[in-house]
Amino acid sequence: MAKRTFSTLETFLIFLLVMMTAVTVALLSLLFITSGTIENHKDSGVPTTQSSTTTLGSTATQGSTLTHGTTATPTPPVVTTPEPPLFQNFSGYHIGVGRADCTGQVADINLMGYSKTGQNARGILTRLYSRAFVMAEPDGSNRVVFVSIDIGMVSQRLRLEVLNRLQTKYGSLYGKDNVILSGTHTHSGPAGYFQYTVFVIASEGFSNRTFEYMVTGIVKSIEMAHRNMKPGKIFIKKGTVEGAQINRSPYSYLQNPESERARYSSNTDKEMVVLKMEDLDGAELGLISWFAVHPVSMNNSNHLVNSDNMGYAAYLFEQEKNKGYLPGEGPYVAAFASSNLGDVSPNILGPHCVNTGESCDNANSSCPIGGSSMCMATGPGLDMFNSTQIIGRIIYERAKELYASASQELTGPLAAAHQWVNMTDVTIWLNSTHSVKTCKPALGYSFAAGTIDGFGSFNFTQGTTVGDPFWDTLRDQLLGKPSEEIKQCQKPKPILLHTGELTKPHPWHPDIVDVQMITIGSLAITAIPGEFTTMSGRRLREAVQAEFATYGMKNMTVVISGLCNVYTHYITTFEEYQVQRYEAASTIYGPHTLSAYIQLFRALAKAIATGEVAEVTFVGANPKNSAESQTHRTFLTVEKYEATSATWQIVHNDASWETRFYWYKGLLGHSNATIQWHIPDTAQPGIYRIRYFGHNRKQDFLKPAVILPFESTSSAFEVVTT
Repeated sequence: MAKRTFSTLETFLIFLLVMMTAVTVALLSLLFITSGTIENHKDSGVPTTQSSTTTLGSTATQGSTLTHGTTATPTPPVVTTPEPPLFQNFSGYHIGVGRADCTGQVADINLMGYSKTGQNARGILTRLYSRAFVMAEPDGSNRVVFVSIDIGMVSQRLRLEVLNRLQTKYGSLYGKDNVILSGTHTHSGPAGYFQYTVFVIASEGFSNRTFEYMVTGIVKSIEMAHRNMKPGKIFIKKGTVEGAQINRSPYSYLQNPESERARYSSNTDKEMVVLKMEDLDGAELGLISWFAVHPVSMNNSNHLVNSDNMGYAAYLFEQEKNKGYLPGEGPYVAAFASSNLGDVSPNILGPHCVNTGESCDNANSSCPIGGSSMCMATGPGLDMFNSTQIIGRIIYERAKELYASASQELTGPLAAAHQWVNMTDVTIWLNSTHSVKTCKPALGYSFAAGTIDGFGSFNFTQGTTVGDPFWDTLRDQLLGKPSEEIKQCQKPKPILLHTGELTKPHPWHPDIVDVQMITIGSLAITAIPGEFTTMSGRRLREAVQAEFATYGMKNMTVVISGLCNVYTHYITTFEEYQVQRYEAASTIYGPHTLSAYIQLFRALAKAIATGEVAEVTFVGANPKNSAESQTHRTFLTVEKYEATSATWQIVHNDASWETRFYWYKGLLGHSNATIQWHIPDTAQPGIYRIRYFGHNRKQDFLKPAVILPFESTSSAFEVVTT
């Protein structure tokens, strides 16, 4: 391949962009320093983890630290609010609902979603709300919280601050295990509430004002739901929604196996799940609905803060139930939450070339004249306001029908499971001998192309699988070269930004991500830290259902709740990843990201189904080797951290009744060892870890075998009282 030389114009552009980037970094650094806005994975209270896999139940969560929240302010003393007495002699759940305003700024702030320079708020169309639902068992022993918020997505900093304030008021009643925060994914809400550099740049800075409005609104909605709790019942109903969505990356969807696609009638998830909540007298309390569609009926020319199509559905439902009240007022709360919407658009007329009118529904979403910047999808209305109403009303009408006929009652215990995970270093076992891993975060070329709902800049094109010398050179000069490791791991993604290797002025993307699941009887709500595509969501739901069934919990309904707890962009299937359209280029942890999440959420399902069990799987060695050596006298220890002496104290070994040691023999000398600790009710709250001890047989050519001792340690995890 001939070496490319740069034109005078390109050379000038490189020089100009270098200068602009230098100024931008300097200003961002100044912004972070003066406002105290950045907390990275080392000091944000987000624990780091090791590469071993830990499965944890409702009383155990992985992580090496317990302090959450910002580092700029000391943790206030915990002053718990007295718990009101709960009536216990009934069948159902205590249910509380609450709604609070979290609109924040409506001018002089960037709107979050399209990452379009100059798309700043200049007014308001609708207010933004946080809608909270608290559910507790009759005796109050277990409870879960689900919050749907009219924002683009939940940031890690936002979640940690909310949890910090809840802990201050309620102690351990509400925490990282049992509180899910989910963004509706409106692209017309204020930005500026993130800590990672990529999102700070996209937000054009950090806004303490917006951050405070959001945190206050979310916490207030939970407080209202907490105060409003009363005995009631929850009913569930599922049904399909027609005419509200299309797949915006059908070419990617077609890469999935034909046999898999043949099992479904559509390339989008049309199923809506509705929960109906009422008190014991039949008085209506609220609704939660999950349905997969992007709230992008309001396009990137919009400058009015609003909640888009899903918010309009909530507006209609609440106005129907709160007759005589103004919008945003009244006791009834209706949340229309996000789901696996990654490749799903409400612009149902599809993509057409703005300049010629011809279809641009092709592999690259590109027009013959003007390229990708001319390819735009449109909604069914006369304008974006009308389209928002049409799509929102379709969703509302179907939810209303399902709600009216909901008769299947949810019964059974409430449970929650949570785990901190280093998503850059998850090992996924494909079979007993072969494994793959996730990658350090990176964004591909097609990320910059945008989608048919909102194109990007500089005429990047979706489906790009080869880098460009101009942009590669510019990146290398400004940010340094991506390592060979990240390039190989992310293939076939051509890396535009190697964010996982960029730490100045602060980390560009999260390494540590939390995965979470709550169950309400036969309903499992998976808290997804990003945007699953249609087929990704289907695979995850199926895997989690199967895992529950393995342990006797059959006929579970699994919902994908998107944009939860921390934002990590998109999650495509392995097959979709290969063609590198926008969603794949934005799958930051590499081609095996979905497989990692499936493995992690299956582990959470197992933890809930089997009760209080901490489980760790290690790469192992044949236990018979240990019989020939007395170096270690146990295969395992369970150890508790003692803060006063800063030491780990052994509380169990392999002679303890509460522990299990399983060895699984693979091929070619490979094996795994799984250690379980069945946590007794008498276990003291605190920080624990599990250690594995073994012996490896090593034999070099023409030399006698040598038995060598080794050990491995799990990440630390917390055991709390329930």
